[in-house]
Amino acid sequence: MTCIVGLVENGVTYIGGDSLGSNGYSKTVRKDAKVFKLKDTNNAIVGYTSSFRMGQLLMYASNLIDKRDEPNIDHEYLVTKFVPNVIKLFEDGGYSKNNSGEKSGGSFLLGYKGNLYKIESDFQVGESIDSYDACGSGEEFALGSLKTTEGLGFSPEERVRLALQAASKFSTSVAPPHRIVNTDNDLITEYHY
Repeated sequence: MTCIVGLVENGVTYIGGDSLGSNGYSKTVRKDAKVFKLKDTNNAIVGYTSSFRMGQLLMYASNLIDKRDEPNIDHEYLVTKFVPNVIKLFEDGGYSKNNSGEKSGGSFLLGYKGNLYKIESDFQVGESIDSYDACGSGEEFALGSLKTTEGLGFSPEERVRLALQAASKFSTSVAPPHRIVNTDNDLITEYHY
């Protein structure tokens, strides 16, 4: 289920997501958003796939990023401080999986100021060389759209919207409304098509 799309332009990160919950046989369009600003932070946004439980834990968590650390957030910080906080959150919230000592969670995109990171289910922190990334079942369609709109003069929000539309058109587990957040302000844009 899901398509989460992230894009960085001019020092601002945008993350958009769809609203469908499905199990492969049935579907529900959900009110609860898959994209949001992390609580207690000024510039961190998240878009998640994998599990609504996982996303709800992330949405309502406090202190995943210590405000005092915000000026120093980089790849090393995410690997050594943020991810251990997320693992603890998942364990305490009953979401974490443990297979013979190997912990796993779910996938989500994290935007911080002008950076975009992909946290995978094994808790690795990835950062693409491209200015965009995606995750979820509509990932490939979204990435194709983001590539083809590169350099064509579309606004970042329009590119994210078009990528979500492409994923909704071709993936059976992605559907509007689409919501887009960014690291520059508290605006949440919603598209119903």
